[in-house]
Amino acid sequence: MSMTDEQLQAEIEAWLAANWKGVPAHTESFGRDPRSEWLAKVRDAGWAVPRWSAEWQGRGLSNDQAKIVERAFAKVGAPGAGQDRSNLWANTALAHATESFKRTIVPQLLAGEVGMCLLYSEPGAGSDLAAVRTRADKVDGGWRVTGQKVWTSGARVADYGMLIARTDWDVPKHRGISFFFLPMKQEGVEVRPLRQITDEAHFNEVFIDNAFIPEENLLGPLNGGWGVLQTALAYERSVMGDAARGPRSGAGGPKGDDALLGLAREAGRLGDPVVRQDVAQVIAWRVLNKLNTARAKAELAQGTSSPIMSLGKLAMSRILHEEARVRTMLLGPESLLEGPDHPRAEDANFLTLNAYFTSIGGGTDQIQRNIIGERVLGLPKEPEVDRTIPFREVRAG
Repeated sequence: MSMTDEQLQAEIEAWLAANWKGVPAHTESFGRDPRSEWLAKVRDAGWAVPRWSAEWQGRGLSNDQAKIVERAFAKVGAPGAGQDRSNLWANTALAHATESFKRTIVPQLLAGEVGMCLLYSEPGAGSDLAAVRTRADKVDGGWRVTGQKVWTSGARVADYGMLIARTDWDVPKHRGISFFFLPMKQEGVEVRPLRQITDEAHFNEVFIDNAFIPEENLLGPLNGGWGVLQTALAYERSVMGDAARGPRSGAGGPKGDDALLGLAREAGRLGDPVVRQDVAQVIAWRVLNKLNTARAKAELAQGTSSPIMSLGKLAMSRILHEEARVRTMLLGPESLLEGPDHPRAEDANFLTLNAYFTSIGGGTDQIQRNIIGERVLGLPKEPEVDRTIPFREVRAG
């Protein structure tokens, strides 16, 4: 039964007043979510995915009314609403998973009850994901998978990995790939951490040796995984374009744009017209990126991809690199210092190094420019000499 905006506003405010007591902040995008008890409550009330039908624990609201729900949650600082636009895992599963698997996995994903990771890139297939050589061979009841993946965040704590693997070697590379949910907690899956320049290890190598995937864990048609991947990548780029990791020090003080203004003020340079222009440029890019991301999400229908998401992802990369540059410029020689005794320099140096996380992960800046050029601007595609030949005839790089 439909309701007016006023009735919806009153219902959601009353529900939040009765149920929202605050939960621990969640800073990690992978692994079981410590807020799962709260998220399950949000899911069961239909607020997690308000645009989805009641069959899938939504409310069938219009986009405009769903925004009323999201704004009400944001007003009190409550997480969990609007996952029909932001939950990479659940949106991909709902659009492409088998009926039986959807019934099990989608509710768990909405409540953060299972940990997830992405098993896309390989040592020889990074920018060109269609060149993957991890293989999935059909056996009774499912598939056996062998291969290697790399740059996988969250693999050590994940319950499932969204995997692309080669299932047909006799067709061109884009047409022989299938998309799976690989159970990670099994023999034949080995995870090794990769140490980053920030002295962290968010990324991992994953070695897969004859691991088993049940038949129902295939998403989309057999050999049709490239289309499923485009849906998943669109949601991933949406998340990366929306926000990015901030300073590591945890030091108090202003956040976001206020932090940059505060740093310029502390350095006594807020009156410098060049500094003011640099700070204003970063803030303007952030505002513009928020508007662009909202536009892209408004165009995103369930199960579809949007090349406009690449604009947001590319913009966030540029913002992070530029903010790090401005912070370093404001600190001057102080930026040479490091460690907990020098939190301002520690933050500037960390942001400088960690900016590459966004400009490489989820498709490099160069790949995003190709997508924007070809799919948004309609420019001619780059030549691909191996696009139409059977994959087994493609030379390995």
